[in-house]
Amino acid sequence: MKNNSFVKILLAPFSLLYGFGVSLRAFSYRIQLQRSSRFDVPTICVGNLSMGGAGKSPHIEYLIRLLEPYISVGVLSRGYRRKTEGFLFVEPKSTALDVGDEPLQFKRKFPHVAIAVGERRAYAIPQMLVRYPDLQAILLDDAFQHLAVSPYLSVLLTEFSLPFTRDYLVPSGNLREGRQGYERAEIIVVTKCPLSMTLTDKEKFRKEIYPLPHQRIFFSYYDYAKPYQILDPSVSVDLDAETEVLLITGIARTDYLLDWLAPKVKKITTMTFEDHRLFTNYDVAQVKRLYDGMTTARKRLVLTTEKDATRLELHKEYLTDNQLPIYALPIEVKFHFNEGELFDKDIKQTLLDFKI
Repeated sequence: MKNNSFVKILLAPFSLLYGFGVSLRAFSYRIQLQRSSRFDVPTICVGNLSMGGAGKSPHIEYLIRLLEPYISVGVLSRGYRRKTEGFLFVEPKSTALDVGDEPLQFKRKFPHVAIAVGERRAYAIPQMLVRYPDLQAILLDDAFQHLAVSPYLSVLLTEFSLPFTRDYLVPSGNLREGRQGYERAEIIVVTKCPLSMTLTDKEKFRKEIYPLPHQRIFFSYYDYAKPYQILDPSVSVDLDAETEVLLITGIARTDYLLDWLAPKVKKITTMTFEDHRLFTNYDVAQVKRLYDGMTTARKRLVLTTEKDATRLELHKEYLTDNQLPIYALPIEVKFHFNEGELFDKDIKQTLLDFKI
């Protein structure tokens, strides 16, 4: 609906009011009516200006893979839509209800990394350091608008198909704050770029975003790995032209995933829910009904994202009793134009330059 120009015009006054409130809050931090906290450990903020869908989780995972072999790294997230409050460490046996889907996803994939959730990050970081005093860097997941902490490095993500330069403040669009907020970032990553992206596309984006002298801009895309069964990760499956897929998603946008998946399988049936959907018993029963009706293909499976898998797992007993195999599709971030090494070097050098 937000793509309708008439609707945007109707919602424009509300966007102005929202923008005024956001600007007033930012101004209060600039003149130090409210103070931002800095810490003796480097913090790397990964966030975006929009309401979601830019790929924060895969890029957090990329940074964990990059840094974990060299330093002790932790991750702090808000734990969106969890049913608990306050500060908690995430454990492998936690549930999405306890800690949120993305933090649980991180912990399951990186069990030796300190993962925590806390709405008030300025209070949560010291608690992480009490338990893990050897932490050498903390990744702040989705913290670009959390001005109570002044990060050492800010990585701003913006999606190729809807960059912040073409978006509007909520409710007219998806921006959480004005476009000028991009100025706080040191690194900008244009995410979910098409595999066929050209140097001409790159230059057009550079001119559109117009990075400031202190900013570096990169272009990333997704590489999907072999799906694995969510209740038994040792079981994986190949996708081929004989496969009929029932795709279950509760993420912000599915276009990029569908574009990748469609040429690889025979047929796709989709069940699309709102982002971070806590799947109900009815939802899962509908999955079974649709799966049972998939009888035309030689091979059939239910496919979902790793984030969605943490919430579907809450129905483990039903999935087991009904022998409903659901496979999660892993994502790995890669960079266009052979600039992955340059991005890695940039992050590492910035951390080496850190001074207390």
